[in-house]
Amino acid sequence: MSDIKEAIQTTVTDNAVVLFMKGTKEMPQCGFSSRVAGVLNYMGVEFADVNVLADENMRQGIKDFSDWPTVPQLYVKGEFVGGCDIITEMTLSGELDTLFDENSVTYDKDAADKIRESNG
Repeated sequence: MSDIKEAIQTTVTDNAVVLFMKGTKEMPQCGFSSRVAGVLNYMGVEFADVNVLADENMRQGIKDFSDWPTVPQLYVKGEFVGGCDIITEMTLSGELDTLFDENSVTYDKDAADKIRESNG
């Protein structure tokens, strides 16, 4: 299991934004993964996607790594941010914008505002 932990650590270290998800950003395989990937894609965030369905060790490994029981899991600059509910709340409150700003992650501010407008 240490190989998986090392692989996860390398992935979150080498990429500014990483989404561990079921499926891929182009083809999510569950509603929760689809929601988070959809938000990131709509906001124009460049992110690495890791399909946990492709590797059972990765699927369990990411849960152990973060001590978080569910997928998707979003990491920004090596730090675990949260799952679908947390990312949804952060998007709607503007906290995700702040997190991206503080970490120099490029995103479309107008798109973020549109998400809030349509869900307000």
